[in-house]
Amino acid sequence: MLDDVLRPIHGGTDEGPEPLYDFSTNANALGPNPVALAYLRRADPSRYPDPLYRRLRRALAEAHGVSPEQVAVGTGTSELIHRLARWTYLRGPILLLPPTFGEYARAARALDLPLWEAESPEAFLELLPKSSLAFLCVPNNPTGEVYPFLEEAARRAGGALVLDLAYYDLMESPPPLPQTAFRLYSPNKAHGLTGVRAGYLLAPLDLTHFQNLAPSWPLSVYGEAFLHAHLDPEARAWLEGSKRELFRLRGLLAEGLRRLGLEVRESPANFLMARVGRATEVAKALRERGIRVRDCTSFGLPEWLRLSAQREEAIRALLLALEEVLAGKLRA
Repeated sequence: MLDDVLRPIHGGTDEGPEPLYDFSTNANALGPNPVALAYLRRADPSRYPDPLYRRLRRALAEAHGVSPEQVAVGTGTSELIHRLARWTYLRGPILLLPPTFGEYARAARALDLPLWEAESPEAFLELLPKSSLAFLCVPNNPTGEVYPFLEEAARRAGGALVLDLAYYDLMESPPPLPQTAFRLYSPNKAHGLTGVRAGYLLAPLDLTHFQNLAPSWPLSVYGEAFLHAHLDPEARAWLEGSKRELFRLRGLLAEGLRRLGLEVRESPANFLMARVGRATEVAKALRERGIRVRDCTSFGLPEWLRLSAQREEAIRALLLALEEVLAGKLRA
């Protein structure tokens, strides 16, 4: 059924009780950023935001060295992805390199657009000139891979090559980005504020028509305040400091998982993947023990879990529960 194909599948909340520890979300576990929180508390919810977000778009444009007409804001990454798929300028085949974030495919299917899923990086590059819209996540979700051909892909793109930078600000050494690509930013994960839905798009062309495709006021005053906070040097300094600790915690988690005999793929950001066998069963058993993890079956990786770096107490609890669950599987 179409509804089954279009149903959103993400980490984060579910219908069960709040877990003791949540490894399913890749939000900064050391957040929320106190500087960004201060911006949110100063926001006035009794007023409308500027429907054109002129001051915000000017600030984002200045920070990235582009014109305000090259900036569009939105409710978050998912809303901007679906708006890109609806944009008349781009309507045509959507190209992906799986496994990757499922919202790209949902946007194509919702509009009944041709969906091309390349079987390899070489196939992706070959199909690029014929596509209208292509997505690459930098680093990729869930694998953490950083593709070495971003510049080549930008040159080959027949339509828009969109670099989804949801985890870019959480990387140890973010790579340079081709300026001719579309760049999609959703900094709420980096600041530990995923409940604040806000994102923005930069493009090498005028986005006025694209911005006008959004419903009125796609950003609340809180989303507007958050994106201003993201540019604040004090907020950026907090983020850079938190990354050092996140990378230490990611290493601690990886070491513990390897001691359990598991294959681990670390990313250059704050998450990793662990091969546990029947991931859906393992995820369910961990959830029953108060720990939520991201089953990668929906990415086409049914043996893998994606886990984010969490505080040491959470890591110890996960490793103990996982050892118990895996031992039970072996006995069964």
